[in-house]
Amino acid sequence: MLYWLLFVKLQHYVAPFRIFRYVTFRTAFASLTALFTALIVGPLVIGRLREFQIGQFIREEGPKAHQKKAGTPTMGGLLIVIAIVIPTLLWADLSNRFIWIAVFATCAFAAIGFTDDYTKVTHRRNLGLTSRAKLGLQIAASIVIASMLIAMQAFNLYSTKLIVPFFKQFHPDLVVQSLERSPHLWFLAFLPFTAFVVFVIVGSSNAVNLTDGLDGLAIGCTVIAAAALAVLTYVSGHATFATYLELQRMPQVAELTIFCGAMVGSSIGFLWYNAHPAEVFMGDVGSLALGGAIGTVAVIIKQELLLPFIGGIFVIEAVSVILQVGSYKLRKKRIFKMAPLHHHFELLGWSESKIIVRFWIASLVFALFALTTLKLR
Repeated sequence: MLYWLLFVKLQHYVAPFRIFRYVTFRTAFASLTALFTALIVGPLVIGRLREFQIGQFIREEGPKAHQKKAGTPTMGGLLIVIAIVIPTLLWADLSNRFIWIAVFATCAFAAIGFTDDYTKVTHRRNLGLTSRAKLGLQIAASIVIASMLIAMQAFNLYSTKLIVPFFKQFHPDLVVQSLERSPHLWFLAFLPFTAFVVFVIVGSSNAVNLTDGLDGLAIGCTVIAAAALAVLTYVSGHATFATYLELQRMPQVAELTIFCGAMVGSSIGFLWYNAHPAEVFMGDVGSLALGGAIGTVAVIIKQELLLPFIGGIFVIEAVSVILQVGSYKLRKKRIFKMAPLHHHFELLGWSESKIIVRFWIASLVFALFALTTLKLR
């Protein structure tokens, strides 16, 4: 809205306002707006959560040190979502369809998380939606996102071809071309692409959700992942950088840099209150929204295969749970003392602060590696 007012409407009368046409400038403003929104609104949200007695319930089988966190306000992810969406709507070009897809993904997954958190609070236990219901809603939201992208492909604004790291000439198309031309079976042509989008977004959402187990762990890793996505988004939409790095240039996606910048700012602002010892937890409303947003941006900018490195810690945490469950079902033995992985290190005697900082460092290393692959093609 501010972009429309300051640049589109007033640039002809106030020459300095022409600076708002630059994505980098508006990204900086979006980040700062998100940061100060989180810092200013934070006490109000935390106060309201305490007033309504929306506290966290701790599972009994978890580390005993976590029992003292019972009652800490949860559903603080509402603050994150507010601090992402408002700056995006203020500073982004709202005629850009990709902006609306990213905002939809954030709000849709936040709504799923809110329902789950609210169910936990009303039932006074650490059990919200059933796994089947939560997964079903996530899949439905992801299918809607995939459908939006398929519609944009029809206008040549999006490509269903994959960008494979280290292979600049290999771009497999996830749409079956022979079926696409069939008048009766055309919808089957998009099944591989839709399934892939669902896997990436749902996997990303749940991976962030699993990582959210220690004060500041998930949100700190989100700051790093969102910053890496901001860089990737900017270079993908920049003519010179995209040509130099031999990326598929998509001019429209450059506007998503503003959304990523807002995600960075809101995450830093939330970390102010979520740092150990946490004053508020993000809950599923925050973790699912952030994971859904990260996965959606990765799909839009065609960096899905880099996502395991961009969000390396999220992937490791999710894989640790899969391995633990699989091992116990097949061998009746556990690989880790407890999953997700951060609990394993807690039971080994590592302090919470040490685990958090070391996981942040590992997340930064993964993100930097993801960025180095841009030239290694």
